[in-house]
Amino acid sequence: MWNEPSAGLVLAPVDSVRQPQPAVVAAVEPGSIGEDLGFQPGDRLISINGVRPRDLIDLQVLVGEEELSLEVEDPDGTRHQVELEKDADEGLGLAFTEALFDGLRQCNNHCPFCFIDQQPPGRRQSLYVKDDDYRLSFLYGSYLTLTNLTAADWQRIEEQRLSPLFVSVHATDSELRSRLLVNPRAGLLLDQLGWFGERRLQIHAQVVVCPGVNDGAALERTLLDLARFGAGDWPAVLSAAVVPVGLTRFRPPGDGLVPVDRSCARRVIEQVEPLQDRFRAALGSRFAWLSDEWYLMAGLPLPERASYEDLPQQENGVGSIRAFLEALDQATSRLPLRLVQPRRLSWVVGGLVADALQPVVDRLNAVEGLSLRLHGLPSPYWGQEQVVTGLLTGSDLLAGLEGQALGDELLLPSVMLRQGEPVFLDDFRLEDLQRRLPAPIRLVQGADDFVAACLGIQALAL
Repeated sequence: MWNEPSAGLVLAPVDSVRQPQPAVVAAVEPGSIGEDLGFQPGDRLISINGVRPRDLIDLQVLVGEEELSLEVEDPDGTRHQVELEKDADEGLGLAFTEALFDGLRQCNNHCPFCFIDQQPPGRRQSLYVKDDDYRLSFLYGSYLTLTNLTAADWQRIEEQRLSPLFVSVHATDSELRSRLLVNPRAGLLLDQLGWFGERRLQIHAQVVVCPGVNDGAALERTLLDLARFGAGDWPAVLSAAVVPVGLTRFRPPGDGLVPVDRSCARRVIEQVEPLQDRFRAALGSRFAWLSDEWYLMAGLPLPERASYEDLPQQENGVGSIRAFLEALDQATSRLPLRLVQPRRLSWVVGGLVADALQPVVDRLNAVEGLSLRLHGLPSPYWGQEQVVTGLLTGSDLLAGLEGQALGDELLLPSVMLRQGEPVFLDDFRLEDLQRRLPAPIRLVQGADDFVAACLGIQALAL
């Protein structure tokens, strides 16, 4: 799983410590202590009881005290001290522009399959930032490799109980993992998992499968090794996600990697599903899950919802499409027989998921007066015929939709856009796309919003 860092996030210097910068207030919760104290967006929280927080984790710990002395700087540069008493663990009701105040820890590996290295030059700078920060892993579930942690970082993870973390494993064989990450420190993984287990700390694991490199026997060994740490009342490894490598036309030449095809996808499914049965018998859980992409690439039905248990890796694409289909089933369970005002709509998704979504489109088109056309697009930008929706770029949409009869409105999943900014992964802006297409664009978020858009409820076009 990859999340683009925010534009304002500062990078930590390599092999040095960056002094924490003030935490900039983004919003103040109505009725909160922060509002009572007069905090406003743009204010800068410098220290709490004389300590400069390094990140949101520190801040949450520090504001848990009953007596606080806050050093605050107004937007005009005026500094003042705020003294207050409150209940223990009562928050201030402040949201901040960034989660890290001392800079983002970047990756020190050189994985040939790294998505960030498979992008063209010249785009916004945040697309090239390699997040490998254990604090963002704890806060937001981003994946890290454990290769850049210092002794102080390990100590902090233990003392502040930063668990679970999300770890990109790829292989448990020391030599193979070191080769995959191009980093000798990567070979310490099994010792690190033992460290987590001894301290009753936990992780979720991820394995990116590269055909001919870490599949087959290597994949089986990896999952069996991880499962050894998944036993007991307090397992060190809670789950493992198996995801296919994604390769773009911009990747470095001579990397030796090959894309996953249908036969490979079927081989991996046939290998992992029996292991799931073994793990369920031994651990009480399937433990290792295949991302939905494997089944879509293999041309096979997605597993039933119950097989994903409590969806521990949903944000990593494991069960996300199945969960979306389930939500769509609920949202379309009580459709009207007809629309008062006829509607002709288009819905655009990645080509990989179009077949799975077609039954929902057919169900909606049974409503008299509603005509919904599904566009499952490839990505010429990335050089991929089968692509997930979130990777479609503005130029992909333009290539696939320009000149098409899109009807009264184009429904565009918001997952294609950068969070908080109307821009695609290729820096194409939403308003520029709108100018080139004949139909108004409506962003949709989730199943309920999508179905409401189809039925013409609270339509808010761009």
